[in-house]
Amino acid sequence: MTVSTRLATLDDAPAVSALYQANMEFLLPFEPIRPDGWFGPEGQREVLATALERHARGECVPHVILLDGRIVGRINLNDIVRGPFLNCHLGYWVSQDVNGRGVASAAAAAMIQVAFEEQGLHRVQAGTLVHNVASQKVLARNGFVRFGLAEKYLQIEGVWQDHILFQRLAHDRP
Repeated sequence: MTVSTRLATLDDAPAVSALYQANMEFLLPFEPIRPDGWFGPEGQREVLATALERHARGECVPHVILLDGRIVGRINLNDIVRGPFLNCHLGYWVSQDVNGRGVASAAAAAMIQVAFEEQGLHRVQAGTLVHNVASQKVLARNGFVRFGLAEKYLQIEGVWQDHILFQRLAHDRP
């Protein structure tokens, strides 16, 4: 089993869309309400185009997660802030058929390297729904530490939900 990540491309839109549609029931409890067409190929092409424009400006690093060369999820460094902060937010998801097999943990490890070694960031943050123990384990395996609880942090499934906040600093070692 070989897990890797790479920069997303517009050509990934059909595969990402198909993956979302195949995993809709699995992913919906973790997703905001999306506009019509967002999960379709054209919607995902727009999502990727926007992410790649932001990447060109140094604001994010949008990757796909590959398992033995097959796209099985997405992982991003979002909201990159330079200057004295040097911070970003890590976000990710994997297909249900590979969930629990270490794929997200390996992808997160790869993106942490990108954040610290390629992007020169000081801090990576991540937030999980309070009940998302699996994602919390991914973060713990990668040296993230809990630093707080954000009440009504994100609107998921149309409801403002609390999130546990985690961070990993460049000098921390798991």
